[in-house]
Amino acid sequence: MNSQFPHTPQGLPELDNVRAALRDHVFQHSLKTGDFTLKSGRKSTWFLDTKQTACRPDGIVLVADAALQVIPRDATAIGGLTMGADPVAFGVAAVAATRGVNLRSFSVRKEAKDHGVTGRLAGALQPGDKVVITEDTVTRGTSLFEAVDVVRGFGAEVVLITVIVDRGGTCAAMAADAGIAYAPLLTAPDLGFEFGS
Repeated sequence: MNSQFPHTPQGLPELDNVRAALRDHVFQHSLKTGDFTLKSGRKSTWFLDTKQTACRPDGIVLVADAALQVIPRDATAIGGLTMGADPVAFGVAAVAATRGVNLRSFSVRKEAKDHGVTGRLAGALQPGDKVVITEDTVTRGTSLFEAVDVVRGFGAEVVLITVIVDRGGTCAAMAADAGIAYAPLLTAPDLGFEFGS
């Protein structure tokens, strides 16, 4: 065991210290092994609840440390589909503010309301914003791209998609097809698992 990262198994891919510290937190709080049935109905030997990292103060600081390494300097807002994006977007924006980075945060509702910014948007998104779309964990990418569509429909530009963990491995190609930069903070292989397993 590496004493700096006591919860991380040996033999995993090397990461920079910021992402390695985040990975160690995910191993400590968010990753479970056993027999699970995923939301898709598929069986798996591992399960991620990355809200256990994003909703802990030390965890969200680690998420923000890693996210701020990949978020473009000209980005002005961060958000995504509620609930998966909310703790990530709100936490990263708050931590960023303490470091002189001004990111407004927002949430995309699952269905339209007749009040708030507009229909499905809640928060401080403005037309023309350069937006980071986020999520805690991505498997297929449908929630991320639903948020992309709503944000683009509102008149803002999506400049990056980032997630705490990319479990499925399909989102990079989807982002490339949509002309959007994609930078997951961690991937299934970083945790010692195959994409889609």
